[in-house]
Amino acid sequence: MSDAYDFDDDFDPTEPFVLPEELRLDETADAVGAANNDELTPGFPPPPAMVADELPAFGYADATTVEEPMIVEDPAPAGAINGVDQPVPQISIRAFCERPDTVAMIGSAALDRRLARAHVQASLGGLPEAIEHYHDENTPNLILIESGMRGAALFEQLEELANVCDAGTKVIIIGAANDVGLYRQLIRRGISDYLVPPLTSLQLIHSIADIYVDPDQPFAGKVTAFIGAKGGVGASTLAHNVAWQISEGAKAGTIIMDLDLSFGTAGLDFNQESNSNIGDALAEPGRVDDVLLERLLTKCTENLSIFTAPATLDKEWELDPAAYETVISQVRATVPHVILDLPHIWSRWVKSTLFAADEIIIVASPDLASLRNAKNLYDLAKASRSNDEPPKIVVNQVGVPKRPEIPIKDFADALGAEPVLVLPFEPQIFGEAANNGQMIQEVKADSKAAEGMSHLAGLLTGHPCAPHRRSFLQKILGRG
Repeated sequence: MSDAYDFDDDFDPTEPFVLPEELRLDETADAVGAANNDELTPGFPPPPAMVADELPAFGYADATTVEEPMIVEDPAPAGAINGVDQPVPQISIRAFCERPDTVAMIGSAALDRRLARAHVQASLGGLPEAIEHYHDENTPNLILIESGMRGAALFEQLEELANVCDAGTKVIIIGAANDVGLYRQLIRRGISDYLVPPLTSLQLIHSIADIYVDPDQPFAGKVTAFIGAKGGVGASTLAHNVAWQISEGAKAGTIIMDLDLSFGTAGLDFNQESNSNIGDALAEPGRVDDVLLERLLTKCTENLSIFTAPATLDKEWELDPAAYETVISQVRATVPHVILDLPHIWSRWVKSTLFAADEIIIVASPDLASLRNAKNLYDLAKASRSNDEPPKIVVNQVGVPKRPEIPIKDFADALGAEPVLVLPFEPQIFGEAANNGQMIQEVKADSKAAEGMSHLAGLLTGHPCAPHRRSFLQKILGRG
């Protein structure tokens, strides 16, 4: 590496974008710029057309033609734990791009659930347009700049931008040079991050999260939402059993949130009664903290707790979607897995809660109404969450005697997705479990239903989740 780039590493990319006095442009900076980019005259940025031609294409490039990445991406970036991302807080983001492709990429990122709270705008114009725009306007929390410039020309314009930026504004540069030295210089000058194509929406979101996700609370458990394609297909039963399988098989802390506030069955399925329930948290979401959660949650096993529903009809639960978001955010900061049991209704809060989850499970039965509703849910979720995996489909209650059913192959063809699990109709096992307040594994561990629940739990955790079987003596003593 050239001596011109030999800087110390004691920088904090989360600091506001302000050029330090000792790093203001001078003859040395001009010399460095000229050394890096002989074809650019210091102080004279190339016209936009030239810049656009220099920028590599977005998307997935051929690995044989792309240089080794400038910076190896952290396998667990800030705000992402085991592939789980915390949402970016409510901030304003303004992007000034040099190519329509970049505007489109940022537009796609803005639709992602992780940026749902942020206000994002993107337009063409690049760095010169940003400088001109903020001569008379207040700057947002974050400015994204696309620029193909290097050397003194880039630093001069960044100094002009710094002069019009409000205190606290941060800047991310999308550039063209895969250059460690340039990256280090930009960071030293207060830039929060420097990205180079090929660049995806998700990479950009992770870069923004690195800056704004609370470093004191980086942990975020995985949120999985279960919803039935129609009433009575067993979505709640699956949600409760899969949560139990995760807690017992993977020995991972798990919380079930029963969000069917009027008719929820989590308390019944686990034979638990509690005077406190999730309604108390949703009524005053701003008061929810670790102490209150400890008081409101009902502990079922060492690794499993449930947020029971009020399950009464003396109150109409018409709450702001933000209340659900606040409570779920607090809960996911305490355990690795959060299972949401959503009611079969369609409202603002159900839609926003469902699409904000890390994983969606749609439970259907093999009939026409269920197929129609499952397809509507699947297509809408897939279109609204382009950076996430499509919902997983479970077909339940297959083989009901004397009931005409849609064959699974035809069901999958019409839906446009293969089910990850098909469960047979086993009314005796499910009925006994429901009446006794037990899980399927506890009633009949070698049943197809128990095997299927274990398989689905494994898909959600990434490793097998088969709980150990208790011996006869352990069952008598109530241990194991």
